[in-house]
Amino acid sequence: MPVYTVHAPAVADMHASAADRFAFVRDGFHFWAAVTGGLWLAWHRLWLALIGWVVLVIAVDAALRVIGAGSAVVSANLLLALLMGFEAASLRRWTLSRRRWRQLDVVVADNREAAERRFFDRWMARKAQDFRQPAVDRGAPPPTRNIPGQAFSRPPQEDVIGLFPQPGAPH
Repeated sequence: MPVYTVHAPAVADMHASAADRFAFVRDGFHFWAAVTGGLWLAWHRLWLALIGWVVLVIAVDAALRVIGAGSAVVSANLLLALLMGFEAASLRRWTLSRRRWRQLDVVVADNREAAERRFFDRWMARKAQDFRQPAVDRGAPPPTRNIPGQAFSRPPQEDVIGLFPQPGAPH
């Protein structure tokens, strides 16, 4: 079952109106990233990753031609395409974190729609729980010993059970 990471832009007040900007990134192999490479990076606006990928492909191709292994260029490009397919999700997450987005959750679901539904169900339940918690009145500071009029500041009068001495008894 696919695993999705949920990312949100870094804003001070995260509320329901910001939910349309959330990014769901599927972990695993991305076929279209492996087949199209640079086009996939440009489509997802991963500009630094695109520049790095172009530089890497050119450097590997040039190095293979310089050492006389021109026939291995196709094999090397196929391996780089497989690497792109496996690391495409990591490149998206890296770009989002570089843009100061934060990861909110990890969701396991059959497809993106189910992942969104599962995430927003949990997210809204957490938001509703935050609103349902009543305010806690802490009252006055905790009592200290030997204050007249406070029943719980006097030592207990019953016997202590076990190996402990009786309260107020001489040692």
